[in-house]
Amino acid sequence: MTYIIIVSILVGMGCGYFVFPPEIMSSIDNLASISLFVLIFLVGIDVGGNKTIFKDLKKAGFKVLLVPFGGIVGSLLGGLLVGFLFNMALNESLAIGSGFGWYSLSGVMLKEMGGDTLGAIAFLTNVFREMITVILIPILAKKLNGYTAIAPAGATSMDTTLPLIAKATNPEIAVIAFINGVILSSLVPVFVTFFYNLG
Repeated sequence: MTYIIIVSILVGMGCGYFVFPPEIMSSIDNLASISLFVLIFLVGIDVGGNKTIFKDLKKAGFKVLLVPFGGIVGSLLGGLLVGFLFNMALNESLAIGSGFGWYSLSGVMLKEMGGDTLGAIAFLTNVFREMITVILIPILAKKLNGYTAIAPAGATSMDTTLPLIAKATNPEIAVIAFINGVILSSLVPVFVTFFYNLG
């Protein structure tokens, strides 16, 4: 599955660069959004079709919150480490790490707060996170477990990477991934603003 994903991305990039005219490219965002909604809808049907999932989640209780908590800690530690390596201000590296993969929001927020360069770094950091996540999900699910496949997805585990997580794991993990994405997406504007204003 990983090879299919990588090849699909490369073929798409080639088509975007060599094949499709600029007039069509403006409609790609709408088509991608529609496709994403259809995929999420189909995942929802798959999850809803398993009658025991919600009982299992109820039994798990607060353990479900360990996944987003781990994602938050990992993202912030990653932001600190990379910020240290590149001699960035502490508040900026933590704010970038607080994007949790939501590049369209964190990039815009940090551009407004810290300028074009910081916004571009936040945008690219989270874009690369999502690209790496697409490659890692099947590997982590197979080699480790389904929960570890959620972690790199961050906020995208409720939308763009949810279909991949659902395919690589099981419906119970897909529900946890969705919950993880909702929590992290809700925290992105709060954490980005909080950490940036520490400086």
